[in-house]
Amino acid sequence: MHYIAQLFGLSANIPYFCAQSEIYCTMKYGNLIKERRAVLGLTQQDLSDYTGLSLRIIKSIEGEKGNPSLKTLEKIAEILGLEIIIKVKIINE
Repeated sequence: MHYIAQLFGLSANIPYFCAQSEIYCTMKYGNLIKERRAVLGLTQQDLSDYTGLSLRIIKSIEGEKGNPSLKTLEKIAEILGLEIIIKVKIINE
């Protein structure tokens, strides 16, 4: 298993790379939420109960079918011990 995957308890099948002393994950947010929830031993229903979001919303987010607001993702991140970081994209003209 890849070292960084082990560090975060994630699948070794997901590509990771490091740059500028930060760890970036190319995993889709739904997969990240699903894997982190599994690492913590939580069911989708548990996550629904802890966040106050409906089970339907949790399933749609994990399935990458939803279009969650930042507030919704923040609720999930808080319970799963994740952090959302927004960066300004540098555009080279």
